[in-house]
Amino acid sequence: MKAIVVTDRAAGTAGMTLVERPEPQAAINDVVVQVHASGFTSGELTWPSTWTDRLDRDRTPSIPGQELAGVVTALGYGTTGLSVGQRVFGLSDSYRGGTLAEYVAIEARNLAPLPGDVDFTVGASVAMPGLTAWQGLFQHGRLRAGQSVLVHGAAGAVGSMVTQLAREFGGYVIGTGRAADRQKALDFGAQEFVDLDNDAGVDLVFDVIGGDIQKRSAGMIRAGGTLVSVVGPTEARAADGLTVDFVVESDRAQLSEIVQRVRDGRLRTNIGTVSTLDDAVAALNPTERHSGKTIIHVRP
Repeated sequence: MKAIVVTDRAAGTAGMTLVERPEPQAAINDVVVQVHASGFTSGELTWPSTWTDRLDRDRTPSIPGQELAGVVTALGYGTTGLSVGQRVFGLSDSYRGGTLAEYVAIEARNLAPLPGDVDFTVGASVAMPGLTAWQGLFQHGRLRAGQSVLVHGAAGAVGSMVTQLAREFGGYVIGTGRAADRQKALDFGAQEFVDLDNDAGVDLVFDVIGGDIQKRSAGMIRAGGTLVSVVGPTEARAADGLTVDFVVESDRAQLSEIVQRVRDGRLRTNIGTVSTLDDAVAALNPTERHSGKTIIHVRP
């Protein structure tokens, strides 16, 4: 099968190459999925799990990519809940990755059925951003109706999902980002768009950036509020509140909630560049900034 592989951590996305690899086999509780569309998060190439296994042994050349939508082609021993020929979407384990390929072996529990009226491109584009937004807002941020939410990168793939879900559940959303992204953030439902010189107090900060912006944001959190981050251990601390950093996990029930909202129009995807697997290396090494999620069409 065709697959993108990485072997050099220092090279980042520039070290990606398209090669031929053996097709994967389904282990116990796995399925093999013929990948139709895959998403990619550039941060994957900074994660230890892309380069080593859980015992810290080198696992290169590794196939990156966690996000996918496709069709089940084989079941491993003992696998239940899915069937051959079923349309599915979801996230692979970060220690396995593998979705930037024509086939991937993945634990069945990490996948949810993809309804026939949702295309594969959309399925691949909502898995990671949708789950990140859902878990950050509801599991970790414990969002309640009437609370204010500061969303960094509100026009981005994750931020636009955070904005829409926070609005649906009664939050007041203040988006941040580049000035050029203002209208897009408002179109996704942000009620205000501000720069970080704004010092208004908020109940919840959803941070996808880290660094100095995270530190400044921590000072904006009201007593009892929460700073939620997806960029690793947080240096900044909310003075009178809670600070949480988390790693997104695949969850079938949450994926089903997310895709139902896509179907009924409550949740819009934020797709930027769409490319083929043959052209994926160039698409994942853009010469200019792109807004939205980059999706790789693995099958035409």
